[in-house]
Amino acid sequence: MNGHGGTHAIDAAVASGVEHLFTLSGAHVFPLYDAAVGGKESVLAAGSPRVAERDGPVRLIDVRHEQTAVFAAEAMGKLTRTPGFAALTAGPGITNGISAITGAFFNGSPLVVLGGRAPDTRWGSGALQELDQPPMLANVTKRAFTIHDPATIRTQVQGAFDLARAPHRGPVFVDVPMDTLFSWSDVPAPTLTVAQQVAPDPDLISAAAEQISNSRHPVVIIGGDVWQGNAVEQAQEFIRGLGLPTITNGMGRGILPPTDPQLVTRARSDAFAHCDLVIVIGTPLDFRLGYGSFGDPPAAVLHLVDSQSQMSYHAPNALTIVGDLGLAMHAIKSAVPRRDFTGWCTQLRDLSLAAIANDHELFADNNSPIHPARIYGDLLPRLTPDSVVIGDGGDFVSFAGKFVEPVQPGRWLDPGPYGCLGTGPGYAMAARLVNPSAPVFLLMGDGAAGFSIMDMESLVRHQLPVVIIIGNNQGWALEKQPMRFLYGYDVIADLPATRYDTIMQALGGDGELVDEAQGIGPALDRAMNSKLPYVVNILTDPEASYPRSTTGI
Repeated sequence: MNGHGGTHAIDAAVASGVEHLFTLSGAHVFPLYDAAVGGKESVLAAGSPRVAERDGPVRLIDVRHEQTAVFAAEAMGKLTRTPGFAALTAGPGITNGISAITGAFFNGSPLVVLGGRAPDTRWGSGALQELDQPPMLANVTKRAFTIHDPATIRTQVQGAFDLARAPHRGPVFVDVPMDTLFSWSDVPAPTLTVAQQVAPDPDLISAAAEQISNSRHPVVIIGGDVWQGNAVEQAQEFIRGLGLPTITNGMGRGILPPTDPQLVTRARSDAFAHCDLVIVIGTPLDFRLGYGSFGDPPAAVLHLVDSQSQMSYHAPNALTIVGDLGLAMHAIKSAVPRRDFTGWCTQLRDLSLAAIANDHELFADNNSPIHPARIYGDLLPRLTPDSVVIGDGGDFVSFAGKFVEPVQPGRWLDPGPYGCLGTGPGYAMAARLVNPSAPVFLLMGDGAAGFSIMDMESLVRHQLPVVIIIGNNQGWALEKQPMRFLYGYDVIADLPATRYDTIMQALGGDGELVDEAQGIGPALDRAMNSKLPYVVNILTDPEASYPRSTTGI
């Protein structure tokens, strides 16, 4: 194929399954846009640049801040399990995207970010935005590198996509000097590579099967790598075949539906306190899981990971099996003699159902000011099996993590363990693009809204209707309460009761303010029936904070 560097990069992206390119306009990466729309002739044939942006070989989605472009691309990778694709212009375009790239690294999300770069022919002369960017990204990507030869762009960009989707998945950053990206070359299309499944060690499989056979109170924790590794069916067979009580987190949510008798997420504390074996599959033994220490005395831990990089060397009680998660679960299930954990599982399931039943008092609370949990009393009945729920916030979104239980996998998005706020509008863009007919709900704290509120206009401009529920407690509740606990007072934790709904109206969407509990349900109905992005701005009780059991330290 003969073309400029943008043509070869877009060709590699399309070959890798990419349908969308998220970006903010910058001259360093103009050739990517030219290739994405199909060139001048395609723009003229489309009748307008706006139509060409939507109908070219790759749809262009432009945003108001580079971090949103990367968040959207990351969410695309999370939801489709095909690497998302973002293009950032040189210098500040790259640095603006670093937090989002880092979040993708912690989440294990397949992502390729192509950055602009000052021209090689001017390097060292002080060209505009001249900055050696890969060293800045090296610690938060699987690889960060520069392409200097236009003839290798096709092959090396293809390699970036292959690396991003290979276990353990994550972001790859590549920048291309401006003169290289604008240069033409004639290159053949490379052969697409297919990642080989890594079989787990059979001796470790036998050891794992023995652990399960000898246990009386095992518990399974399912994480997002099970979803990313296309091991959902194997996980369901493993859990149901062995009758194991299970807790889900992150993108592991929905692998078991709320009605499944093995799902005991709401009995998490009791499960960890009384278990003798914890089987952790596809998620790290980090602060969310007590660093791999469960109960007193600590229970044994069986840790299934998809890559050596995910081994938790700090957890002395963990037997770690590295390899394809689906193969590992199938092999362990086949090696375990049938055990009956019915009594243990029923005990935890009953506790979980009792906890859910206890929520109803909060859900029906019509007192003023509105308790943040009250919102879910009206939201949960309106969620359909295909609804996508996105959390972007601290304290308010903690309630979402407690109350929302997806019916299907791939229907829950949150910032993940890096905890970077501002993900919401970008995640919502991807969710709407992937699920054009499904309801998309974005739950935001009022603090989180400030990070990316201008990209609500991007949702409007690209005609991506989303229901945005802002839990407006007029402060940084996630910081306010801990500071009070430590010092007896708090400072710089208050925010005004901002009219985010009128901001959305000014940006071309719609919205309304809710300050009475009885108004929540009707407001949600109006939002769901709107053809525009719609903000339901709910004033909640500033003193009603989430009862937290971990600090992340």
